[in-house]
Amino acid sequence: MDDSAFDWSDLAFGSKKPLRTLKATFIVAPREISAGRFTQLIKQYLPEGNVILGISKEPYVLGFDGQPQFRMLELKTLQKLINTVNQASPKRRIDTLAYSQRELSYIFEKDIFQKVVLVNGSWKQTFHTLPAYYALVKQAIPYEMVSAFVDEEEARTYEQRVMQEINDLHEFKPHTYAESEMLELANEAATYSFDYSHQTGATLGKQKKKGSYTFIDWSYNRVVPFQTYAMLHGASREQHFSPPHDLNHYDTVHAEVEMLIQAQRKQQDLTGTTLFINLLPCPSCARMLSETDITTFVYSIDHSDGYAVKLLEAAGKTVRRVVL
Repeated sequence: MDDSAFDWSDLAFGSKKPLRTLKATFIVAPREISAGRFTQLIKQYLPEGNVILGISKEPYVLGFDGQPQFRMLELKTLQKLINTVNQASPKRRIDTLAYSQRELSYIFEKDIFQKVVLVNGSWKQTFHTLPAYYALVKQAIPYEMVSAFVDEEEARTYEQRVMQEINDLHEFKPHTYAESEMLELANEAATYSFDYSHQTGATLGKQKKKGSYTFIDWSYNRVVPFQTYAMLHGASREQHFSPPHDLNHYDTVHAEVEMLIQAQRKQQDLTGTTLFINLLPCPSCARMLSETDITTFVYSIDHSDGYAVKLLEAAGKTVRRVVL
């Protein structure tokens, strides 16, 4: 076994001295990053001391299984570079620590590291709402959140490549679908989003007969001005320690608004249509939707104490919750 490769399963119930004596900066297991970006990080942190690179035992960010935009870094992509750095660096080195993402808060509790580095987009939801954050703060370990990309050009190129991969996984056909199928397609549409705080998807249809709908369009909450923007610059919610439903600091256009934008561009007639969405519209979207010609709203997950239900029904709309 490589003496620079640690596995938390071997250390969890034993001495942490092999890690603690390194007095290292810990790069928490990141989403996939390029060799160029890793080189930037090493140039920044290795002069300060040893570096331990976390490696996730899961191939995707937990909760985003199978989604290309949330692949975790594989050690094999950087092993050669790590070996080269270690051979050229007599005083400081790069070690690796393999662990399951669920173990991160327990690792922080052991107070092993001098500093922690978090690569944007390497977890689900906002980091300051997760148990790992509270474990980190309790130990008073300094931490930094850093970009997943070398620069904007790399971020945009990555988006184009990964969006093609996502497109290859899905197909939205103009067809007649049952109500439950329209909601399933909305869930599928949500997986196009790069928003790691919450993915929302929507489909638009027109009732053909009771229980069946002609598919019109689909949308998702799109990170703007480009999908990798928050992973490049940092999520605004995390920068401002915002609560989950705060709309003052947010990085996406909501799926419902995206649907309205698309309808305007395509000059689609919304009269008598039904919007299917996995998450009940937020108050701001509900107010906009109340002014549209969409007549029915079908959703799965509640939001904002049901504000949208009350408002839309007061505006003469039909609102139904269907749990798949």
